[in-house]
Amino acid sequence: MLNRKLSKPVAIGAAVVVIAGGAYGTVSATSGNGSAGASTVQTAKAGFTAKAGSNARSGPAAGGVVGTVSSVSTSSFTVLTSAGQKVTVKKASSTTYRKGTISTSASAITKGKPVLVLGTANGTTITAKQVVVQPASGGSTTFSPSKVVPFKRGAATTSKQDGQIPANYTEGSGTIVSGTAANKATEAALAAYPGGVVDRVVKLSNGEYEVHNIGVSWPHHIFVNKSFKVVGAN
Repeated sequence: MLNRKLSKPVAIGAAVVVIAGGAYGTVSATSGNGSAGASTVQTAKAGFTAKAGSNARSGPAAGGVVGTVSSVSTSSFTVLTSAGQKVTVKKASSTTYRKGTISTSASAITKGKPVLVLGTANGTTITAKQVVVQPASGGSTTFSPSKVVPFKRGAATTSKQDGQIPANYTEGSGTIVSGTAANKATEAALAAYPGGVVDRVVKLSNGEYEVHNIGVSWPHHIFVNKSFKVVGAN
């Protein structure tokens, strides 16, 4: 009799742990302050079900940011985006630097300089693989992009669509990629929609890419075709 009485609370406790874990996954995947290339690093659904958030991930992934350098130290620098998002960029011995198309050094990273950073994103911290000083502005798109909507605490999330969303797209689908394709998709997305932080790039079943954007109220998903031209956002 005692065993029967104890079994129900234990089962309920286990259910609570599972539900809590799912809820935590949703928050971290969608609200972080968020090359056909080499190899894919993980499936988009790794660690979560498709309902746990858009293209949920279980660890750092290829991404980037574009903005203005606000401070510099020996091992890192900070970037402030046009939407007011602050990003910490960690330098590495393997980090490469360019000024336009010309190779340069870390000394080119000074306060006030506009930069594009490509690397491994973990929330609003990026370990840089490549830093481009004075990157080209504007992106290759099939439509006229709307302005990015900055994140404001307590404000309702913006919901709208630009351009075209790939047919049969569903949140949580696709495979997270790294390498050249991820970098090109990230660069295209940030050129069209500067202000947020790209924390992963997902290759969809039709060969196009969904670039996940965090730190802004809108857009959260930027769609890039096989020619690395932005075709839509929501």
